[in-house]
Amino acid sequence: MEQDDAGVLQAGHREIVEGQALDHPGGDEEHGNGAIEGPPDDEEDEEDGDIPADALAALALDGVPAVRRPRATPPLPEDNDRGVEEDHAERLDDAPGDHALWDDPFIVAFPGGTAGAPVGQDVHSGYNEYGQDVDQDQANEYHPFPSKMAWEVARWAKLRGPTSTALTDLLSIDGVSDALDLPFKNANELNSIIDNQLPRRPAFKHDRIEVGGEKFDFYYRDALECIKALYGDPEFAPYMAFAPERHYSDADQTIRVYNQMHTGKWWWRVQRLLEAMQAGATVVPLIVSTDATQLTLFRNKSAYPIYLTIGNIPKEIRRKPSRRAQILLGYLPTSRLSHIKNKDTRRLALANMFHACMRKILRALAEAGLHGVQMASGDGVVRRCHPVLACYVGDYPEQCRVVGCKNMDCPKACITEKGDLGEWMEFDKRNIEDVLAALDTADQGPQAYLAACAAVGIKPIDKPFWIDLPFVNIYEAITPDVLHQQYQGMVKHVIAWLKKAFVEAEIDARFARMPPNHNLRLFSSGISHMSRVSGQEHKDICRVLLGVIADLRLPNGASAAPIIRAVRALLDFVYVAQYPTHSTTTLAYLDNALARFHQDKEAFYLAGAVHSFELPKLHSMLHYSHAIKLFGTTDNYNTEYSERLHIDLAKDAYRATNHKDEYPQMTKWLQRKEKIMRHDLFIKWRLSGMPAIGELERAQVPRQLRLKLTRRPTVKAVSFANVEARYGAEMFRNALARYITQWNHPTWTAARVSRVAADYTFSFASVAAFHKVKFWHPDAQGRDDVPQILDCIYARPKYRDTQRRLQDGRFDTALVDDREVDDDESPIHGFRAVQVRIVFSLSQTAVDTTFKSDDPARTPPEHLAYVEWFSRFRPVADANHSMYRVSRAIERGERVVSIVPVSRLKRSVHMIPVFGAEVPRDWKSSTVLDRAAQFYLNCFTDRTTYITLY
Repeated sequence: MEQDDAGVLQAGHREIVEGQALDHPGGDEEHGNGAIEGPPDDEEDEEDGDIPADALAALALDGVPAVRRPRATPPLPEDNDRGVEEDHAERLDDAPGDHALWDDPFIVAFPGGTAGAPVGQDVHSGYNEYGQDVDQDQANEYHPFPSKMAWEVARWAKLRGPTSTALTDLLSIDGVSDALDLPFKNANELNSIIDNQLPRRPAFKHDRIEVGGEKFDFYYRDALECIKALYGDPEFAPYMAFAPERHYSDADQTIRVYNQMHTGKWWWRVQRLLEAMQAGATVVPLIVSTDATQLTLFRNKSAYPIYLTIGNIPKEIRRKPSRRAQILLGYLPTSRLSHIKNKDTRRLALANMFHACMRKILRALAEAGLHGVQMASGDGVVRRCHPVLACYVGDYPEQCRVVGCKNMDCPKACITEKGDLGEWMEFDKRNIEDVLAALDTADQGPQAYLAACAAVGIKPIDKPFWIDLPFVNIYEAITPDVLHQQYQGMVKHVIAWLKKAFVEAEIDARFARMPPNHNLRLFSSGISHMSRVSGQEHKDICRVLLGVIADLRLPNGASAAPIIRAVRALLDFVYVAQYPTHSTTTLAYLDNALARFHQDKEAFYLAGAVHSFELPKLHSMLHYSHAIKLFGTTDNYNTEYSERLHIDLAKDAYRATNHKDEYPQMTKWLQRKEKIMRHDLFIKWRLSGMPAIGELERAQVPRQLRLKLTRRPTVKAVSFANVEARYGAEMFRNALARYITQWNHPTWTAARVSRVAADYTFSFASVAAFHKVKFWHPDAQGRDDVPQILDCIYARPKYRDTQRRLQDGRFDTALVDDREVDDDESPIHGFRAVQVRIVFSLSQTAVDTTFKSDDPARTPPEHLAYVEWFSRFRPVADANHSMYRVSRAIERGERVVSIVPVSRLKRSVHMIPVFGAEVPRDWKSSTVLDRAAQFYLNCFTDRTTYITLY
């Protein structure tokens, strides 16, 4: 690159970061829901960054209207499961303050109409161009494979099949290859077809880097080629975003909504800079993630993959490995440089090796990001694209390595003193200009460079990879990490503190006696014995953690209320941080939860459970709101995605090798797998009639609650006696008689119904029982583009498993539609908790002889449920843990029971027993619902429950 260009790149870098201080979230009096006062939030102006005056004049926002983009009402999907389905338009009440997230947003487009605009002549669409590259045979959709059989064997061998040796052995069996009419007789011949006749993918390069006199290999791809491959994939074309937008929940544009990356402030800011330079730019936000992973349990083999994706692709696609929206950029060296004996020297050498490799991998982005490069999207439309590093995803060690800060420093540029990391306070920020100036002193000699870097709080790295990348503030690019910072960080710490503050055996006893629920994992032996707890296990613990400690007392008899409030605040932060859509209101909830945690965290110290809150992961919670405003919600940059990619792109690749000189084999294996997957999509496109890319519409998901039972009952005939004895439905006859009488005479009073039902004579003596009810819940925030969430209610008596072992019965609790009763004081208006004892149906003969109606349009429900009622929810939640308490509904010494249509069941709900000071040891998970007298409504079982019941 010419010197002038390098100067322009640096100028572009400094222009974007000038004057961009990081936010510090604090209490919000307007939206805080009773927020605690804290450090004020830096109020970002609506222009999202400082722009030269002449550019501002050209890009004035005055008069830009907000357009409400309606969501299409999609058809219900076909019922692929043979079962009975009931659809309901009703849903649970919206969460307080979140009503707007159910509505279609008011959208403000980027002004001027040139952002993301096409340039030049359109080219062939992605599939048409692919067809030319593959030199397709028009009469054979499976070319270069001669038949469907040959193609499916090849696909199976590379995506689902055994090792190459096993495939060769199979095909070497006399007659197998000829019988299947295969064009290959062993794995090598198949590999030759894939390598030479299928269109290429970005190729891996091999390079070496020398550190401390030793050379280390690393493998990588050209980053620009990988970006073009993702950007030009026709599978993504119908969903791509090419310009930033502002979303609001109201026409007055007072409550902003954040979701996808293009709804955040970062994209708008960079777009303005590019438009001021030359109109017609298309920003391609790069999301890079790195994380070392262990490949084997023995011999300590590890890999250090680097992944890339682009923010133009919706997050719902990016998070699914099967959609191939993440691409492997390369494998970095994994050496620990143990030949360098000095620890400080070794750490610096490791950092330099990392940055040298990353600089080589990303070097093409400097010029492309500033000046742009023409790219064709999957539909063939050409745009001037500017790939810009937006987010760098990694755990805390990775973040420190990237920005060059020291351990126990903040990678988001906060200047902290010893003891400050655990405090709720406003921090001064490192100035990126000062950091760049310090890095410019590298030519002035080692001593001057060391002193300059020390003065700005960074390591003396030899030219960080991001220094020449335009429009990049590396401190802003570091994103929140829910997996490591929350579940494997703060949640892990809080669980350890709780074990120290309370009696560990009592905590274990409560975990072991939790009633079951579809969304819960039962810890039948407690949690104290667990080691190497995974992120998923910490998530499972969080679902019941608050209920476990809700009524515990400290060993000295002191009140644990402050600890309980702190745990509630932390769980609120963790759950709200993962909202798939945020607004000004929900971000105030997030900041308020953090403020409440800091207010009560000292209780852990007073209980002797912790000696210091000096935790970088606690400090990182200050930066969540700001990151969401910049880049959209946290599921845009979650480290869970890269953790999942390790399986496909590192571990499986390693298993496919002979474990000697593995990286050349791993990269070849991955390229062949990518080619097969891409060719599979091309074949499906051809078989579907080669539709235009614009006709590949996004799959729509219905918003209605969908309920389903199997077509055939679990038990065809259960006598009334067995219903009462085995299912615990002790008043089944009386309840069913009352239901039938009431249905036949809807105008009768309850007293008259009871009198007549007492003498009712049944014409049948058994019912058909269903042991499971399935629900598919719509997204809790009303989004159309996400799959529905599966939920189940079980009503199953004791049974013997396949090994003839007796298993306990299970009768789940649920929320039932009770809107016939007007109860304005109920916090969950119109819904009430029940325990489901049996779900059943009557034979057609029984229905015909039992239910009578003069209205031919009025038909009895096909499925019914016998339920035991809980009391109505108390108007006010507990002051400390904010859960609602209920008890069994009792009348004249007996439980209140009813028969209700299954359609009134809305979802499963988890009831946490009120254990008291010490849980009775004779309680069991399977019987605790019958033994306990009172219960808390658990809102942490899943995201839908939390949003709708919080």
